[in-house]
Amino acid sequence: MRILITNDDGINAPGLEILRAIAEEVAGPGGEVWTVAPAFEQSGVGHCISYVHPTMIAELGPRRFAAEGSPADCVMAALFDVMTDNPPDLVLSGVNRGNNAAENVLYSGTIGGAMEAALNGLPAIALSQYFGPGNIDLENAFDAAAVHGASLVKRLWQQGTWDRADYRVFYNVNFPPVAAEQVRGTRATAQGFRRGTGFSMEPHVAPNGRRFLWIKGGPQNIPTEPGTDAHANLDGYISVTPLRADLTAHEAIEGLRAAIE
Repeated sequence: MRILITNDDGINAPGLEILRAIAEEVAGPGGEVWTVAPAFEQSGVGHCISYVHPTMIAELGPRRFAAEGSPADCVMAALFDVMTDNPPDLVLSGVNRGNNAAENVLYSGTIGGAMEAALNGLPAIALSQYFGPGNIDLENAFDAAAVHGASLVKRLWQQGTWDRADYRVFYNVNFPPVAAEQVRGTRATAQGFRRGTGFSMEPHVAPNGRRFLWIKGGPQNIPTEPGTDAHANLDGYISVTPLRADLTAHEAIEGLRAAIE
């Protein structure tokens, strides 16, 4: 089995090393794990691609490459350059430092990497580690992902829905903010929404007098509705959410047709 791994925290991020270990266990003794990851952190870039400038890529070691671009750029670099003669069987993106549940999904470069793989017809899974009081001070804050990641990826690979629709299904996995032994199980969930919080901007004046705006995140410990991702995570469960890149609000089409046609 040939697995491509990428992330949005950068080629040297500790979560990528966790993902490499997961991928090596899933790929097996005769498998291959290839890394194409951003040279620098790309958190929050979503499904951005470097459309107006080229992407420099460098080989750092056997099957290990860094690209000066987004996670989606990295996936394309793998498919159309690095691995063009031997494409991957599976693409894994992560393990992200922090959750990609609820509205975070829409901003996440980790999700963007998995989405690009799915748009190219490949099975893909995004993996993220929720942080909170239950794990932030552990020796390994990625403990839950490190211990439970490989078995979950194997189960998804063997039993998940891998359709071949134009906008094919890919998976968003979030590990709860607890130690591995405190994980209560796994839940299939919908994407949630944290009410009363979200991203914002905060103005600051630099020492040189110039004014800058910094993106500011909202509280992450606000539960979403039961049956959704962040609710399950904050209750100690791993969440697995099937996603598609199709953003159509299908339930609104009939009403729109009656109104405008």
